[in-house]
Amino acid sequence: MNELLQNVLKAHGGLERWSRFNFVQTTIITGGELFAMKNEPQEPIPRRMTVATKKEWASVTPFGSPGRKTDFTAGKIAIETLDGTVLSERINPANHAEAGTVNAPWDALDRAYFNGYALWTYLTTPFLFAMPGFSVEEIDPWIEDEKPWKGLRVQFPQVIASHSREQDFYFGPDYLLRRHDYRVEASGGFAAAQYVYEPRTVQGITLPIRRRAYMRDKENRAIREKLMVSIDMSEIAFL
Repeated sequence: MNELLQNVLKAHGGLERWSRFNFVQTTIITGGELFAMKNEPQEPIPRRMTVATKKEWASVTPFGSPGRKTDFTAGKIAIETLDGTVLSERINPANHAEAGTVNAPWDALDRAYFNGYALWTYLTTPFLFAMPGFSVEEIDPWIEDEKPWKGLRVQFPQVIASHSREQDFYFGPDYLLRRHDYRVEASGGFAAAQYVYEPRTVQGITLPIRRRAYMRDKENRAIREKLMVSIDMSEIAFL
């Protein structure tokens, strides 16, 4: 494990503390242009998100309407009633979601798949970097307002569903996450730059509660007029 990753993990609460928990829960409110562009507009209502810490699994409720929830793993996405009755499901959801262009519409299962993998990635960063199969290397810093943010390039294993196999993460002088770059393969592979704000420490683990993801230009600059996804979090708990 390289020195930068060690410092990043320590700054966010440390692997030993993280290993005590099995789940992260938070209330989320999401918005941005992406959902309407994909013909799956997002209502700005609070929803409860739960993700696992030791494997890739996530669920959100309500989804679509009261009394429904999602059940996400890398190999399957399902929409269920609260008692677990399956209403619809898709095996290997990446094959369907990643087949379209940036403007190609999603269906409800595509949106559920995107929600599951994205929130699992966000709520387990940076600790997922230490999971089996992940490869991490230090890269050149990103300069933001003339200040350098140290960078880690992370290669995701094939068994993990996420935005793209290669993703870049940038950290401030306190080693806390500031920016996350990736390509959204579930939406034509467009380049995104996600900025994170307002770190909060809950039960010894520090994570940002505001996320704003923009389209990214060829110089890797965020296109501020293209706010694709916004996420605000509250009521965080580790279980």
